[in-house]
Amino acid sequence: MTAIPATVRTTSMNLPLSACDHRRRGAGATPGNGRPFARRWSSPSPKEATWMHYVAVASGFVKTGPSLLTPFVRSDAQGAVLAETLLDPSTELSISEIARRADVLPAVAHREVTRLVEADVLRDRRQGNNRLVRPNTEHPLWSLMSQLVAETYGPVPVLRHLLGGIDGVAGSFIYGSWAARRSGQPGPPPRDIDVLVVGTPSRTDLLDVADAAREKLHLDVNIHATTPTAWAAKDDPFLVTVASRPLIELTRSETADA
Repeated sequence: MTAIPATVRTTSMNLPLSACDHRRRGAGATPGNGRPFARRWSSPSPKEATWMHYVAVASGFVKTGPSLLTPFVRSDAQGAVLAETLLDPSTELSISEIARRADVLPAVAHREVTRLVEADVLRDRRQGNNRLVRPNTEHPLWSLMSQLVAETYGPVPVLRHLLGGIDGVAGSFIYGSWAARRSGQPGPPPRDIDVLVVGTPSRTDLLDVADAAREKLHLDVNIHATTPTAWAAKDDPFLVTVASRPLIELTRSETADA
């Protein structure tokens, strides 16, 4: 296999709101008359308030519509669950942890895991009240399935894990064509993964991350590093463009929103 170069670019950038935060903080839907919900229901009834709360909670999760990353996975939800469960045979995860990592509702994670267990793709066991899930590495297609999942939905768990151990990372995101497909924008299959790292990590650490991710994903991985100050200012046309397009959040420090 021809080696794929890993790249790291740097500029001097305060973390943007993630897609989830943006929806939670005001990008609300409008009713059929085009007016915001707040104008139509200045004082919602208890039933309406409950429904609005449900919509607000449900909209806080990454899009889980039909997959635009591969025709071999039914939905983004299934792809995300597969990526969190199939790629690390040494790890057992609870349904709640799978839901958190895959950024889907617990009920969605439960449904997808149940289907995959019934198909013998995953194995589960009970530990007290927890249902623990792991990949079935004895499945005759496990190697092929894990490779397919790694190259389509694998960038999030792989990069999240690699960047989570790097000092100086205040936040990180996937942008570009992969983020667009994952967010539901149609287009050709992504041929590389573009990553934005906000913080002050060393260039050597980021090159190591890019190399390790390329080995796991079999895709070119390009990392652009920038500072929180530059991200807040958005003076660079490149950063303005990145911020205006889909971003899939990977990591965030406790002080990232400060």
